[in-house]
Amino acid sequence: MSKTLFDKIWDAHVVTAVTDGPTQIYIDRHFCHEVTSPQAFDGLRKRGLKVFRPEKTTLSPDHNIPTLNQDKPIQDPISKNQVDTLSKNAADFGLTLYGLGHEKNGIIHVIGPENGLTQPGMTIVCGDSHTSTHGAFGAIAFGIGTSEVEMVLASQCILQPRPKTMRINYNGKLKPGVTAKDIALYTISQLTTGGATGYFVEYAGEAICNLSMEERMTVCNLSIEMGARGGMIAPDETTFAYVQGREFAPKGEAWDKVLAYWKTLKSDDGAKFDREISFDAASIEPWITYGTNPGMGMAIGGAIPTIDQIDEAGRISFEKSLNYMGFKPGEKLEGKQIDYVFLGSCTNGRIEDFRAFAAYVKGKKKADNVIAWLVPGSWMVEKQIRAEGLDKILTEAGFELRQPGCSACLAMNEDKVPAGKYAVSTSNRNFEGRQGPGARTILAGPLVAAAAAVTGKITDPRN
Repeated sequence: MSKTLFDKIWDAHVVTAVTDGPTQIYIDRHFCHEVTSPQAFDGLRKRGLKVFRPEKTTLSPDHNIPTLNQDKPIQDPISKNQVDTLSKNAADFGLTLYGLGHEKNGIIHVIGPENGLTQPGMTIVCGDSHTSTHGAFGAIAFGIGTSEVEMVLASQCILQPRPKTMRINYNGKLKPGVTAKDIALYTISQLTTGGATGYFVEYAGEAICNLSMEERMTVCNLSIEMGARGGMIAPDETTFAYVQGREFAPKGEAWDKVLAYWKTLKSDDGAKFDREISFDAASIEPWITYGTNPGMGMAIGGAIPTIDQIDEAGRISFEKSLNYMGFKPGEKLEGKQIDYVFLGSCTNGRIEDFRAFAAYVKGKKKADNVIAWLVPGSWMVEKQIRAEGLDKILTEAGFELRQPGCSACLAMNEDKVPAGKYAVSTSNRNFEGRQGPGARTILAGPLVAAAAAVTGKITDPRN
C-alpha cells in the first residue's frame, strides 16, 4: 500500500496502539527550554523517577535570556529563576545543557539543526509550539505540554492521537524578492489560523524543492499558526548536504547506512492524503500582516479588507483587531511609518536571514526614527556573521548586533516594544501584547524588515 511520508515515520515509531484511543509513540529527540520544563522535572522528583534516556534530551535556555550583557547576572528575578532552575534540573538529572555563555547556546529550534541533532526520519518533541521547525528535515516534530514533557522524560514515549494528513503543493517558481516567510504568511492567510487544525502538513512542489534548508525551516516553523499539528518536507540532496559533517550527525559507515534509509523517506506515488491543496508559487508576493493573528495578512502593496469582505461571524474580532493596531478597513500600509524592526527568532534568526538583511542595507543607513534589534538565533550564527564580515556591513549602516536569544519574539525578556509603537518583526506571532503590552506587530520576512529599517516605513524591498 502506498504511504505518505508522515505515515512511514509514524508507523516506524509506534510502540502500542489503543483501539479507538491514542497511540504510544517513541520519541527520538527531546528538546527542553526553561519555560515549560520546571513542573515536568518536579513531577519526576515527586514520583522518584529518573530520566529514562538522558542522552536523548538536550536543554538550552532561550526565552528569558537577555540579549545584552549575558556575561552579567540576569536582572529580572523571574527570568533568572527560570534559567537557574533549568541549570539545576540538568545537573540533577544528568542532562546535556547548553547554558548561558556556552558556545552552543541559542534558540532551541536553531541549535538542534545546526549541531546535527535534528535528522530525517526522527520523531522530535519540545514543550514549545514551534517545534514544527524540525519537520523541514523530513521529521515528525511537534510541540507538547508540560505533562507530556514529563511523560517523555520518564518513558521516552508519548501518547498521541494520529493526526490527519494534508499536502500543500506550490507549483512553479517564486518571483524574485519573495522569501520563505512570504510563502508561510501567504499560506496562513489563505487557509486561516484554523484551516489546518487536526492535520500534519507536508509541503511539496517545485517552489519548496528549490528552498534551502534554512528557508524550509521557516516554512515549517509557521505550520502551527494555521492550526496544524506540524509541518514537514521530504528530505532530499539539499537536506543530506546540510546534515552531513555536523557534530552529532552519523559518520562513516553509520552515515552510509542511515542515508540509504533517508532516501526512502518520501510520499509514495499514489499515496492518499486526507486533504490536498495547490497554490501557484508565482502568485505569492512579499507579505505583511495587518491584524493580531498571522492569518490577517496581505500583499505588501495591497489593502486591508473592507468590512463587507469579512465573513459576518468574524466582523467583531476583525474590528477589534484593527482598533488595537490603529488601522482602518481598506487602508494601504505601504509607506506607513514604523518605530521598531526585529530581525531574529526561531523563524528568521539564522545566517541566511542575516545575509539577506545585510545585503539589502549595505551602502545604506538605518532610518533615524527606527530602533532595530538584530538578534542571532545562536552563538554559532553570531560567529558566522562575524566570520563573513556581515557585522561590519551592519555597523556601517548604523545597526548593532545583539547577543543570541528569543528576544523580541515574545515579551518574556528585556526586549519589549513599547505600547502603541509599530514593530516590523520577522518572528512568528503578532498577538495582542506578544512583543510587549500594547505593542503593535507587523509580521514580515527579512527583506521587508531590512527595507523598513532603512526607510523608516513599510516598504516593498523590490522597489
